[in-house]
Amino acid sequence: MQIEIQKYFYNIGVSYKKADAKTRGKFSLSKEQQVLLLELAKSRGFEGVFVLSTCNRTEISGFAQRPCQLIELLCEFSDGTIQEFSKISFVYKNKEAVNHLFRMGTGLESQILGDYEIVGQLRQAFKLAKSLNTTNAYVERLLNSVLQASKKVKNETKLSSGTTSVSYAAVQYIIKNLPDYNTKNILVYGLGKMGKHTCKNLAEYTENKSVCLINRTVKKTEDFVKEHRSIRKSEIEKLSEEIKNTDILIVSTGANKPTITKEHITENKELLVLDLSMPENVAKDVIDYKGVSLVNVDELSKVTDETLAVRQQEVPLAEAIIELHKTEFNDWVNHRKFTPAIAAIKESLESIRNDEINFQKKKINNFDESQAEILTSRIIQKITTQFVKHLKDENTSVSQSLQVINKVFQH
Repeated sequence: MQIEIQKYFYNIGVSYKKADAKTRGKFSLSKEQQVLLLELAKSRGFEGVFVLSTCNRTEISGFAQRPCQLIELLCEFSDGTIQEFSKISFVYKNKEAVNHLFRMGTGLESQILGDYEIVGQLRQAFKLAKSLNTTNAYVERLLNSVLQASKKVKNETKLSSGTTSVSYAAVQYIIKNLPDYNTKNILVYGLGKMGKHTCKNLAEYTENKSVCLINRTVKKTEDFVKEHRSIRKSEIEKLSEEIKNTDILIVSTGANKPTITKEHITENKELLVLDLSMPENVAKDVIDYKGVSLVNVDELSKVTDETLAVRQQEVPLAEAIIELHKTEFNDWVNHRKFTPAIAAIKESLESIRNDEINFQKKKINNFDESQAEILTSRIIQKITTQFVKHLKDENTSVSQSLQVINKVFQH
C-alpha cells in the first residue's frame, strides 16, 4: 500500500524585522540565483514554490514536508548559513503563511508602512515561478487573492497615501541634513527601479539642477535622460572622476558585491554616500576617509514622514479587507478539498437510497415512490451538510477525516 506523504504550505525567510542590512545581504538572491533555486526545487519535486528577494526581505513560499527543506534551498543559493538563518528567521505554516502573504502584499509588513512597491515585486516573483512551472493552482489562487486585496486596500484606504519609499526617504534625508542641498553636485549611480525613482524624486522635491547619472548600460541612461532633460549623463569609465566632483553620491546598483570602494574616492573630501542597494554595494571602509559619511537602507527607512501617522490609522480598515479576501480564499480551498469526498458520500447514499426504494416497491403495495424520494433526498442533504460542518471545524483533522470518508464511501 502506497502511503501519501503529507505536505504543508510554508513561508520561510529573513526580513528587516530581525536582520540588519548586512545580514539580509547574505541571504539576498539575484535573478540568476532565483532561477537556479526554482529549477532545483522543481527537480526535487517541490510544488507551488516562488521566491521573493528585495532590499527588505528574502522569502521562499511553497509546499514541503518540513520547512528545513526550503531553508536548505535558500542557504544553498545564498551566502547565508543555516545557523545564521535560525537566529534571524521566520517560519510560517499553512494559515499563518497565508496570513503573512496577505499582510505583506498589502503593505502592512513593509519597513515603511504601506510601501506599495512590494506588489510589483510579488507579481514579478510569481511571473518568474510560473515561467519555470513551479507554481500550482493553490499558489496561483492565493496570489490572485492577495493582489485583489492589495488593490482594494490601495483604492479604499489611505494606507499608501503620500509618498514614502526608500528612494523618497533618500531625498528627504538630503533635504533635512543639507541646508544648501539645491547647490550641491549629486551623482546617481545605477538606473534600476530605485535609481529611476530617486532621479524622479530629486526632480519633484528639490530644485537641484546639478544631478548626474551613470549606469553600466549606456542605452538605458540615454533613454532616461531624453525624458528628464535636467539630468546630465556620464560614462562608467568616468565614475571616479565624477565622484571627485560630487558632494552627494547615491548608489542604487544591483550587484552582489560593492561597486563603490575606497579606490573610487579621493581623500580629504566632504562626501555624503547614500547606499540604496541590497546587498550593500558600498564598501564599509569608505568611511575611513575623513569627511565621508555613509548611510544605508536601514538608516534611510528611519526617516519618518507625517503620512505615516495617517497610514497607521488605516491599518484596521486594511485588516478588515484582508479578512474578507482571506475568507474567500479559504472557502475556495475547503471547497476544492472537500468536494470529491462530499460527492462520494452523496453518491454512496443515493445508491443505498435507490436500492432501498426498489426493494420497498416490490414489498409494499401502493408504495409512494415520489414521497419516498423527497424524504430520502432531504435526509441525504442533511447528512452531507453535517459532514461539511465537521470538515470545516477548526478542531477537525481534515486529512484523517477524509481518509475515513474515502474508506467508508468510496470502496
